[in-house]
Amino acid sequence: MLLLRRAASAAALLVTVLPVTIASPAHAAADAASTCRPPASVPLDAEQSRLADARTTALIERGGLGDFVRRFPAALCTTRNPAETGRLLDDWGEALWQASVRRAQGQRPGGDLAPGDDRPLYWARLGLTAALARWQPEFTVDRAALRARFEDASRGLTGNAFRTAPGVRRIFISGFDPFGLDTEIRRANPSGSAALQLNGRRVTLADGSPAEIRAVVLPVRYADFDAGMVERAFTPHLTAGPAAADIITTVSQGYPGIFTLEDWAGRARSADPYPDNARALSGGTREHPVTAPGLGPGPEFIRTTLPADAVTAAVQTPYPVLLNSDVTEIPAGGTAPVDRTDGPTPGSRAVAGGGGGYLSNEVAYRSNRLRAELAPHLPGGHLHTPVLTGLPADPQALTGPEFERNESAITAEVRAVLEHAAVRRWAVSDK
Repeated sequence: MLLLRRAASAAALLVTVLPVTIASPAHAAADAASTCRPPASVPLDAEQSRLADARTTALIERGGLGDFVRRFPAALCTTRNPAETGRLLDDWGEALWQASVRRAQGQRPGGDLAPGDDRPLYWARLGLTAALARWQPEFTVDRAALRARFEDASRGLTGNAFRTAPGVRRIFISGFDPFGLDTEIRRANPSGSAALQLNGRRVTLADGSPAEIRAVVLPVRYADFDAGMVERAFTPHLTAGPAAADIITTVSQGYPGIFTLEDWAGRARSADPYPDNARALSGGTREHPVTAPGLGPGPEFIRTTLPADAVTAAVQTPYPVLLNSDVTEIPAGGTAPVDRTDGPTPGSRAVAGGGGGYLSNEVAYRSNRLRAELAPHLPGGHLHTPVLTGLPADPQALTGPEFERNESAITAEVRAVLEHAAVRRWAVSDK
């Protein structure tokens, strides 16, 4: 296996500002001339620059999210100060997230792509952040802080609380954006698709008890991890209160043809020369791993506390589900990396966990380091999905039957894994 290696305001916005039922604000066009200078001809970042490919616009339109991108510049130009802008970005971000969730779950018409497709949200979000970059208000703003607010809101980090109900288990998961887009811009990410399709769902666990799933979709960008996005996403669900979860797991796309529960997450970045979506490198290689900036104290490796035996015994179709105990370490007293199939040895330095040395591994480490600190009794870990295959050979064809079947099958099996993993297992101290 080593080789494989604010809810109310957003709801109001959905019916008063944005598509499908929507007209943009009546005053937007009139106010735009007086509150905005002409859009700036600014260079977009590496991720936004891919919007130049016409297929990205087609994915937005065919996902029924085109009006978000078209109407956002005028909406920005209605704001009169930084506080108003911040509130608008919160509202539009939450509205985009909610529209994408409703679409993924077949509750929002629009477009001809399969409902579960995660790509329209990804490209629409980039379209809005590109408009934010070009926006020229007549007042001073902190553009980076505004984008961070919008990113959090449009990824499910805000306005996405569990519905309180006695006896309902609460499952919190994260997925990821598409990545590897310089090689194939049509790529999707089944973990992001699963997050959209499962967010807010009530499910029945394997023991017959009810549960609710809440999800976020994280960026494939080192800078956002450095700025604490993982911690912002998970902390509310690991502290006492109505947002607290009973189980957490991070999810990402992994190996061809199999699901893997990762036994170990490592405290290192070591994936260079493989870049992130912003074409940034981590600074860490297999021979010289590095620790991520801003990462709190913790061990070199953290082991999953998900019930791997129960999951692998019960869920095996259509894809096998395996426990992956692979790690790469620099042994105590050594200088060279060593691959192991049976977990780390005492005193070793982490190079890679079962999820490698990229952001899949890091999201598992960050979330479970935080879990160990704030809620050590909670089960937590990382699930890798199979690679999503089935895109048509024609590079202009954005989807196809095999691609859509595979995407649906992966989400269904993620749900099955969660339905077995979240069953309450009474500890001696609980009895």
